[in-house]
Amino acid sequence: MKTAQPVLIIQGGAGRGFKDSGRAAQIRRKIARILRFSYQKLKQSNALEAVTYAVRLLEDDPEFNAGTGSQLQADGAARLSASIMDGSELRFAGVINLEKIKNPILVARALLSEKDRILSGAGALHFAKELGLKTNDPRTPQAIRRWKKRKDGGYDTVGACALDRFGNLASATSSGGRGFERPGRVSDSGMPVANYADENCAVSATGIGEEIIEEGLAIRIATRVGDGASLAKAFQKTFGEIQARGHFMGAIGLDSKGNFTAATTTKVLIYGWKKGKRSFVSS
Repeated sequence: MKTAQPVLIIQGGAGRGFKDSGRAAQIRRKIARILRFSYQKLKQSNALEAVTYAVRLLEDDPEFNAGTGSQLQADGAARLSASIMDGSELRFAGVINLEKIKNPILVARALLSEKDRILSGAGALHFAKELGLKTNDPRTPQAIRRWKKRKDGGYDTVGACALDRFGNLASATSSGGRGFERPGRVSDSGMPVANYADENCAVSATGIGEEIIEEGLAIRIATRVGDGASLAKAFQKTFGEIQARGHFMGAIGLDSKGNFTAATTTKVLIYGWKKGKRSFVSS
């Protein structure tokens, strides 16, 4: 039985912004395209499949710091992290520092049905191969040039939150990491602090991973909503505290009533939402 109008919100990362207005416009067009295709998926399936699909499309586009085109660590390797959460089942799965697989979100999605639901490094790669996923070097010539010049991409983690027609919420988040980090560093994107969904709301975070972990960002917002705050007020209070501490991050959120919001302490947060015939992409 239908109980809700489907809602989807996606984000392509927080960061310093874009000096090239042409590139900024191109990224907005890509967000709009991915949003349109993913919303169609949401209408045809459910929240869990929609966020998986949306993040996979974001991973496949080298403009974003996830999957293909991810930033490289200090040794020049791409080690990817991603997670997914089914709010209706309060079930979380993720991969951390996965190499040679271009879509870590597909591995995280498959782990949702497993007993061991968070895998890292070689264990995550072994599981991906068991799934039949082909190994692939996600590094692009542009990412390698940035690494050689010690230049980052200017934006961060991608993610999606969805509410389906059955009233279920889900979230998914994926990242190529901070860039130039020490090998072995653990990303927040494989943790519930950056990616969380329950029966009340779904949150996907982006920004400096260590600071997101210190803030317990996604869970803190969800706890406030569960305690009775509106999604907007939970975001406002949480980001006010973050701003006062000088931390850099952003997030998108969606609640069980179909309300959605986004906030950032960085210069820009690239995101878009769609609800029925209405849609929006940030400037």
